[in-house]
Amino acid sequence: MESEEEERIPIAQRPEWSDVKPVPQDDGPCPVVPILYSDDFKETMDYFRAIYLSDERSPRSLSLTAEAIHFNAGNYTVWHFRRLILESLNADLQEELDFIGNVAKQNSKNYQIWHHRRWLAEKLGSDAVVTELEFTKKILSIDAKNYHAWSHRQWVLQTLGGWENELEYCHELLTDDIFNNSAWNQRYFVITRSPLLGGLDTMRDSEVDYTIDAILARPENESPWRYLRGLYKNDLKTWTNDLRVSSVCLKILSTKSRCIFALSTLLDLICQGFQPGPEFREAVNALQNAEAGPSTSSGLAESICSVLESMDPLRVNYWSWRKTQVPALNV
Repeated sequence: MESEEEERIPIAQRPEWSDVKPVPQDDGPCPVVPILYSDDFKETMDYFRAIYLSDERSPRSLSLTAEAIHFNAGNYTVWHFRRLILESLNADLQEELDFIGNVAKQNSKNYQIWHHRRWLAEKLGSDAVVTELEFTKKILSIDAKNYHAWSHRQWVLQTLGGWENELEYCHELLTDDIFNNSAWNQRYFVITRSPLLGGLDTMRDSEVDYTIDAILARPENESPWRYLRGLYKNDLKTWTNDLRVSSVCLKILSTKSRCIFALSTLLDLICQGFQPGPEFREAVNALQNAEAGPSTSSGLAESICSVLESMDPLRVNYWSWRKTQVPALNV
């Protein structure tokens, strides 16, 4: 509604609604837990029921749905009827984008808003690409992990296009916050789905270098480690044999700090057949002496689990279980 709620004129006092008889909500003769609606909400919904039941698709009905949404932006019946009215009136959908943009300011995680937004974008087609990407960008600048905004953005890219600058957008987000796991997820989505980049096999080499730089900057950040593993999806042999992966593990281990993910990655590499050199044993032994005392383990994989038991107490039971799975690895 354009006016402030306290300036609202009751619908019953508006001349244009004098021909409509409101339909009260029917809760039955003995409602168990009646809801104490405000008078304005109750009146608005009573009139909405009247125009909904009569299927009145008019400008005043459209205006009334806006009032109903003002009181409850999650009412899917109101949103559904609003779409029917918009179609019947052949309304300006660009104006509707402005309307829903205002509603989203206070309801950015409302399912109905995003469904309505997608419906509008489908109607507008390629003309909506720039608008929708900018809209989601604005929402994500406020809440970088807004699932609805990310889901809508991915739908727009796959359905309407707009891939050209998406990888750069992901880079901008990661530059601002290297821990933004949603941005890492979107980056993976782009390199694997964009029709402009050639797919994972084409992008892997440059993405590995990009990810290793991120790991070296903040080795305690789990996201790039997971991303790195994802770059070798369905190709564990290449992951195991790529010296860049084992080398970044060794670099982090040599610092003797923030190395939980380097240890766990090295453990996974060994379990997949990687043959570590003596420098890996030296690095792990140094950590073990600092964390858990002198090594009593016969194999490197078992030693790594022992260090992780001490270094990562929240998952101590997991690392104890992993240790029981690797006694045959004599490396």
